[in-house]
Amino acid sequence: MALIATPFISIYRTGIESPNGLLAAGGELTPAWLVDAYRKGIFPWYSDEVPILWWSPDPRMILLPAQFKRRRSLAKRLRHGGFSVTLDQQFTQVVEACAAPRKNEPGLWINPDMRRAYQRLHELGIAHSIEVHRDGELVGGLYGLAMGPGFFGESMFSRQPDASKIALAYLAGAMQRHGGALIDCQMHTPHLASLGATTVARSTFINYLEQWLPEKAFRLSPPAHQTPSVPASPWLAAIPSGAEAE
Repeated sequence: MALIATPFISIYRTGIESPNGLLAAGGELTPAWLVDAYRKGIFPWYSDEVPILWWSPDPRMILLPAQFKRRRSLAKRLRHGGFSVTLDQQFTQVVEACAAPRKNEPGLWINPDMRRAYQRLHELGIAHSIEVHRDGELVGGLYGLAMGPGFFGESMFSRQPDASKIALAYLAGAMQRHGGALIDCQMHTPHLASLGATTVARSTFINYLEQWLPEKAFRLSPPAHQTPSVPASPWLAAIPSGAEAE
């Protein structure tokens, strides 16, 4: 595997066939490096025992906000479940909950370095969390990066049935109503497919990014440790803090 020495250039267009989507190893988890990666359809995913691994799978799972499936049981929970939804009120707690061990899932990939990296992106206003509460307790949520009309989902969790679905419903609803275009789900899962996510070719996904997140909308000049500037995501304001789920 190649060792990344500079921010990503053309390697993302090819990838490695096995394992699917592995591009390179090495690099850094600085804000500038991460933003440059996500803008090009690349994300980090690795364990403590190996170098940072960078991925861009083919096909790619995405969710177009208008295609989110609000099934009858979820609609009922949204109306009568007693849940409330907030934005960016408990980012650290959401990431920690997503990083916790889960039944039937080997390994932990949201390691301390990853948690610190996304916390820094949150402090810069790039990474965001949606929290779901019931009876004053955090019971579900998700987090990821918001850049312009795109949201790059990293992980979600539930401590009560459908709690993470409620977070995703709010995200998709806000994006659909206020100019959001694409939720990146990274890899296929039956759970996300049941909610309306679909797979597209990596080339199609990269074309979406080039259309909606053009390079000129970013500030990513050397050095790599410079604080990046990303296009605003006005749809975030449609997720009011403390909103009753509906």
